[in-house]
Amino acid sequence: MATKRSAAHATAAPGTADTAGGPGTAGGPPLLVELVALAHRRLTSGLGAALAEEDCTVDQWRVMRALADGEGRAMGELSQALLIPQASLSRLVDALADAGLAYRRQDDRDRRRITAHLSRQGRARLSRLDALAAAHDSAVRAACGLPDPAVPLGRLAAL
Repeated sequence: MATKRSAAHATAAPGTADTAGGPGTAGGPPLLVELVALAHRRLTSGLGAALAEEDCTVDQWRVMRALADGEGRAMGELSQALLIPQASLSRLVDALADAGLAYRRQDDRDRRRITAHLSRQGRARLSRLDALAAAHDSAVRAACGLPDPAVPLGRLAAL
């Protein structure tokens, strides 16, 4: 359940601090996990708003990007790569398939394995979505004031 404070806090501009009850106020400075969680929520909220222009969610966009290589991916493999539970991933792929953006196919080598693929329509849509995501990314990078904020984040993600 969102409160007025949390809703306003979640949409604060990148690089701005919330000094009224933000992370770490009860027990000293914020822990790294708190800062990363807050950054994640703000980034995905902003990206979600940008992708909503094309009637797409962040997770749908992530699935489409994972399928963009044209090789097809098994659902278990996709679930692990995207850190999305298999049941949720199945619903996401179902929605993409219903919209004609993705399809499932039996694997050529192992008939028991079903792979998900991005359709031509999905590739065209992903191109538009990627442009929106790139614009959001550029704005966030500029607001960070760091030469490349992806470097420390990449190191954290690799832990």
